[in-house]
Amino acid sequence: MENHIANEDNAEQRLAARLKQLRVERGWSLDQLANVSQVSRATLSRLENGDVSPTTAVLGKLCTAYGLAMSRLLRMVEDDFPPLLRRAQQSVWTDPDTGFIRRCVSPPSRDLAGEALECTLGAGLTISYAASPRPGMEHHLLLQEGKLNVTVDGKSHDLLAGDCLRYQLHGPSAFVTPPDSGARYVLFLV
Repeated sequence: MENHIANEDNAEQRLAARLKQLRVERGWSLDQLANVSQVSRATLSRLENGDVSPTTAVLGKLCTAYGLAMSRLLRMVEDDFPPLLRRAQQSVWTDPDTGFIRRCVSPPSRDLAGEALECTLGAGLTISYAASPRPGMEHHLLLQEGKLNVTVDGKSHDLLAGDCLRYQLHGPSAFVTPPDSGARYVLFLV
């Protein structure tokens, strides 16, 4: 248990350092990044100092500003991975606000075009993204359990277990669960 907590704290610090590095690489001040990302300067400072953990919404805004998929950003703070990644080795990130759980089943790699995420969203929750981190990013969403409404570029899709939604993301998107059902899905990104 202590080792898991230490690894999680270390990952949080690496994420904080990577967020600062991305901003500095672009030559942006905190004010400039706040303007581009629509995240307050104070929140950005606290994130870069590792004082707070980012939410899904904030990471989504930062990834859009940097032109990165969220999983790519999270991969940038991970250690290298072997070809076979056992479940116990897969990185898991939990949104502190919503409890949204994102397991990186097949992490991004420089040598591979795709990646796979297992996501769990509780009942009665909404996660929204203002824009695609990379316009045209290909998504394949396989709903494994529950019910999920996905809105992509203004078009709404109601999914049931076993349904697969395929799309290229160019604009905003939202993932909504009804009050009586959560959702567990696998998202393949290319």
